[in-house]
Amino acid sequence: MAEPVRVRRLTDQEGQQLQRIVRRGSTNTVRYRRAMMLLASVGGSRVPVIAQLVQADEDTVRDVIHRFDEIGLACLDPRWAGGRPRLLSPDDEDFAVRTATTRPTKLGQPFTRWSIRKLLSCLRKVHGRVIRIGREALRCLLARRGVTFQRTKTWKESTGPGCDTRLDRIEHGLDRFPDRAFAFYEFGPLGIRPTTGSCWAEQGRPDRLPATCKRTHSVTCFHGCYSIGDDTLWGVNRRRKGTANTLAALRSIRAARPDGAPVCVILDNLSAHNGKRILRWAKNNNVHLCSTPASTSWANPIEAHFGPLRQFTPANSNHPNHTVQTRALHACLRRRNTNARHPDVLAAQRKERARIRSEKRIRWGGRPLSEAA
Repeated sequence: MAEPVRVRRLTDQEGQQLQRIVRRGSTNTVRYRRAMMLLASVGGSRVPVIAQLVQADEDTVRDVIHRFDEIGLACLDPRWAGGRPRLLSPDDEDFAVRTATTRPTKLGQPFTRWSIRKLLSCLRKVHGRVIRIGREALRCLLARRGVTFQRTKTWKESTGPGCDTRLDRIEHGLDRFPDRAFAFYEFGPLGIRPTTGSCWAEQGRPDRLPATCKRTHSVTCFHGCYSIGDDTLWGVNRRRKGTANTLAALRSIRAARPDGAPVCVILDNLSAHNGKRILRWAKNNNVHLCSTPASTSWANPIEAHFGPLRQFTPANSNHPNHTVQTRALHACLRRRNTNARHPDVLAAQRKERARIRSEKRIRWGGRPLSEAA
């Protein structure tokens, strides 16, 4: 007759651990029941009695006892397979992720983006391999690999000659002469019409502005100047862009440093900024013009300050005429210059600078993120 199955002699540490699990009632039911099996076996109870105690099969009790004799307390945490065998290999998962992150047109599909159904249909038609996966499993796979459904963004790449040379010149001026560096730019056109924006309101009851298709007023452009050293922003509304208005802005910059020492002005390459009249005046007044390359307005330091100005003045507004709109712009500029060093203002400026530079996916000076990191 075979000897009854019984657990081996426990060590002090094993006995204390099992007793602690049983007394405290572990939140893990499997650990709790298996600890009870082992302690009952140590106390001399036979397998049928233990099986009735924990409401388990007798073979299960025998397997736990034999497993404890082999690996000790590790038997309390069984390593189960958990469901049916995997149908997808790691290579198949990598292939599914690569397909999801590839534009469908490159794979000969007649649409511009994937849906889960379209992606699943394409994966099942791959020649040379069988990829068996369901829609929900595919969704979970993409989420686990960090692939999410996002909106696409547009960006422009500078095609003008000497892009790196111009960016290096701007960076040199900002590093060497920050107190004598200025920025100039125009934004617009600014029309007189109700403009949507954002505001705090009761849920489901947003603030509403009247809708209109009438454009009885002309448009204006805001000509802004920014002193990098003083962190001061000023500007004026003009009916149009042109050489005369640009020259007036440059003269206001020159008046900000009336000592006659050279100043550096960063501006874009608009034709109105590079006329013979402006170049002649800049040469006679010791003003060095640094033009940003084509399609790289993000390199102009004033751009980061135009973002908050747009959000808090033209946006969410319904100005009756250009006079009221101009007064609102100037009032916002006065408040901004008064609180220029406020931590909240500086945080908003950093956020706007990061947004502008991320549009081109490069850092200041033309270095790609992968190289600069």
